[in-house]
Amino acid sequence: MANWVRKPAVIAAIIGPIQTWLGWVIAGSLWPGYDPVRQTISDLAANESPVKPIMSAFFILGGTLSIIVALFAPVLSMPGRISIAVSGLATYGLTIFSTPLVGYSTPHRVFAITSFVLSSAWPLLSMRFDKKYPAIIRPVGAISATVVLTVVSLWFLATWTDPSASYVGVAERLLAVGQTWYLAIVLWVCWYHGRKPAAS
Repeated sequence: MANWVRKPAVIAAIIGPIQTWLGWVIAGSLWPGYDPVRQTISDLAANESPVKPIMSAFFILGGTLSIIVALFAPVLSMPGRISIAVSGLATYGLTIFSTPLVGYSTPHRVFAITSFVLSSAWPLLSMRFDKKYPAIIRPVGAISATVVLTVVSLWFLATWTDPSASYVGVAERLLAVGQTWYLAIVLWVCWYHGRKPAAS
C-alpha cells in the first residue's frame, strides 16, 4: 500500500470543510445584526466583534489543519506542501492582526491575501507527472483546478477591495468553501488510490 496520505491528513481532510462552515455559522448566529452577505468572515474576529474569541479559535484550527496536511500528505509534491503550510501560517497571521470593523488593517490584508492566493495555487505546485498518481494531481487536473480557484480568488479580491460591493461576504464564503472542499477531495482521492494496490 502506498502511504501517500497519512492518517492525520485524512482526519484533517474530514474536519477541515466542516469547521470552515461551522465557524462562521456559530459565530454569526451569536452576533445579532451580523450580515453574512455584506460582511466578511474576518469581521467576526475583529477587535470590536462580540464573538472574536470564537471565530479566532476557528481560524487557528483551520490554519493548524493546513499545516497537518502539509506534514502528512507526501502524495503532494514538496512545493505544494510548502504552499499549504505557509497558507496555514498566514491564517495565524490574519488572526493575530485582526481587521477593524471600520477601515482596514494592512497586515491583516497581507496575511489574508497570502492565505487565499496560496490556497488557490497549491494544486499547481503539488502537481505530479508520474502516471502512478491519480489524475486529480496530474497536469490536467492540477492546472484546471488552479485556474478555477484563481478565477474565484480574483473575483473575491476584486469584491473585497471595492467599497461599493454589497456581497463580499457571499464571495468570500464561496471561495473558502471551494478551497477547503477541493483540498479535502484531493486528499480523499489520493488516500483511496494509495490503498488500491493492497486490495488487489
